Amino acid sequence: MLKNIQPTVTLVGAGPGDPDLLTIKGAKALAEANVVLYDALANEEILSYAPKKAIKIFVGKRKGCHEYTQDQINQLIVDNALTYGHVVRLKGGDPFIFGRGGEEIDFVESFGIPTFVVPGISSSIAVPAYQGISLTKRGVSESFWVITGTTSDRKLSNDVALAAQSSATVVILMGMSKLSQIIELFQNESKGETPVAIIQNGTTIQEKIGVGTINTIQRVVAENKLSNPAIIVIGEVVKESNKLKGFYEEFIAKEIQ
Repeated sequence: MLKNIQPTVTLVGAGPGDPDLLTIKGAKALAEANVVLYDALANEEILSYAPKKAIKIFVGKRKGCHEYTQDQINQLIVDNALTYGHVVRLKGGDPFIFGRGGEEIDFVESFGIPTFVVPGISSSIAVPAYQGISLTKRGVSESFWVITGTTSDRKLSNDVALAAQSSATVVILMGMSKLSQIIELFQNESKGETPVAIIQNGTTIQEKIGVGTINTIQRVVAENKLSNPAIIVIGEVVKESNKLKGFYEEFIAKEIQ
């Protein structure tokens, strides 16, 4: 530990992918960082807000490729704070929406290290918005679910089956590997014609989108070669989007013929 170093940790939400969606407060926190630990879903352009001399450590996770386990990440945060002072833990989206931010804060605070949180714009809301999809709309959808598609034990969340029974918009993160199971649950509720949008790398220049219904979306995914990281949006609000309305008008016309 260096002399006169005050260890602190700031958990910063990096937003959904577009670096311009980082909050002003997040940029200010990065400007005062001695060390930045960043995730795979945090746009690396955001690192430019940190001082050039700041240590930058990639601790991201992708399916089948983990640089560090969560326990190792927790320890890295503490070790770097004690050694260098101010650590910014930069996480994609909002750190408290399936980001394990609460676990990291609990671990750091167990060492008596002060912590601060800068919320981020969640991809669950921002990514659909970029496609003109309003998750709630008067007369169409009164509420929305945000669900993880894959739980910590690598299974589909039980909440998906509950959401399929409701009239709410359903947003599923980390669900592409469970898409066939998700579709089956909605088909079991006689919702085969419910609109679906799948948005990969939302809000970035690599963004790709596939639009269909519960009954057709797997074919759309195959045709467009969609994969993670992607968000699945299920509900009538999808076809209410002005950007996507043309597709559904064409789809209905084909069904009538």
